[in-house]
Amino acid sequence: MQFTVLSGLSGAGKSTAMRALEDAGFFVTDNLPPELWVAMYDLSRASGAQRVAVVTDARTREFLPALEGSWQRLSRREGVRVVFLEATDEVLLRRYNLTRRAHPMGEHSLMADFDRERALLAPLRALADVVIDTTDLDARAFTDRLRGLFDLQSSFDLRLISFGFKHAPPRDADLVLDMRGLPNPHYDPVLRPKSGLDADVAAYVFNGPDSEAYYAHVQEFVRASADAARRGGRHSYSVAIGCTGGQHRSVAVAERLCRDLHDLGARVIAHRDVQRGEDDAAMPVAPREGV
Repeated sequence: MQFTVLSGLSGAGKSTAMRALEDAGFFVTDNLPPELWVAMYDLSRASGAQRVAVVTDARTREFLPALEGSWQRLSRREGVRVVFLEATDEVLLRRYNLTRRAHPMGEHSLMADFDRERALLAPLRALADVVIDTTDLDARAFTDRLRGLFDLQSSFDLRLISFGFKHAPPRDADLVLDMRGLPNPHYDPVLRPKSGLDADVAAYVFNGPDSEAYYAHVQEFVRASADAARRGGRHSYSVAIGCTGGQHRSVAVAERLCRDLHDLGARVIAHRDVQRGEDDAAMPVAPREGV
């Protein structure tokens, strides 16, 4: 088990570090007094947790007098380390001016609070196995540093959902695509009751004269959009693929994208309107002009 005590100055990046660790599967407990470190370690091991981090900083100052005894007990366990984050006063001041948050010491000027906090946390810093100065690190560089330190896997989740425009697009999608330009199996009486999950329906959708070229552009655009999101630090990206009723074309395209973009962690999370489309398929359809 990895058990990390994360500490540091207010404004040095603990919130960013906590989010990065949680995204990588760590169980993170914030604002934990030192006297509870051993209890948390033992509970985590008993529950089978593999990666645990606890955050202790100036907010727990009433409990810091117990630091020495708590550390002596915890340091006897395996897989324990302390990581401390810091930055220069000038950078901390700029970050506080941007966020307008109250400093936990909060009784004097910010510069005086920084000095008092450094003195308060000096015993914790002295225990640190790793000290990271975030003065010159932006959020991306800092996250990359944490990935290297904790051997974090940079996972990415490309979520695909099919839908019908007649039922409105999903409101939480990052990208909405229109597949109504592809051949529509709805007008084939044999295919109408089926869905894009059926091989003959998918073959109909992709066998049009321009279908493959159309799909190639869609795949290229989804890949570029998702990859840009991943490189920008996103851990997930949602693409909604729509056709008229959400039964045939959108389903077939979502399934094919899932196969073709597996290297980006693509998965279909829902074919939202397939059942609605099947209900509509039971209704008679007036033939189109020229059909």
